[in-house]
Amino acid sequence: MTQTDVSRFIALILRHKPEAIGITLDEHGWADTEELINGINKAHPGNPPVLDRDILEEIVRTDSKQRYAFSDDHTRIRARQGHSIPVDVELKQAVPPGILYHGTGEKYVPSILREGLIPKTRLYVHLSRDTQTAEDVGRRHGTPVVFQVDAAGMVRDGCTFFLSENGVWLTKRVPLQYLTKL
Repeated sequence: MTQTDVSRFIALILRHKPEAIGITLDEHGWADTEELINGINKAHPGNPPVLDRDILEEIVRTDSKQRYAFSDDHTRIRARQGHSIPVDVELKQAVPPGILYHGTGEKYVPSILREGLIPKTRLYVHLSRDTQTAEDVGRRHGTPVVFQVDAAGMVRDGCTFFLSENGVWLTKRVPLQYLTKL
């Protein structure tokens, strides 16, 4: 297993399926660091083990999207956002810039033009500050399409936004009237 594969597996565990390695998350999405390491090594046995404390520290430190966070004493770890399971990652409510962006794949455009942006299997819709980041996100889903989001209009109309620790803007949904396809 490459370090990238291990990182993706950690994302799966901490965002969606902790039970896949026999661990539980607390109400704020925290997992015991040693239980995570041991669970991953049981699921993917190897010699040397696929995950140890040093490798985990490296994954968290070098992750380009800063997906993970350790507790102050590094005894717990969690994903910062992107969960499909109900956890409260203690997001800070914030006022967004006037315009945000959402990147998606071309195949999802008809659905978005009918329903607006909905979180589907996640707890929140993820939004970016800039078109390049949104385009990069969209590229992961095929031919990228970027939507501009009138965040100022949403705030004016009572919608709530949160800013994750790694700079991703989150909201429960984006109704169609606030979207412009670029």
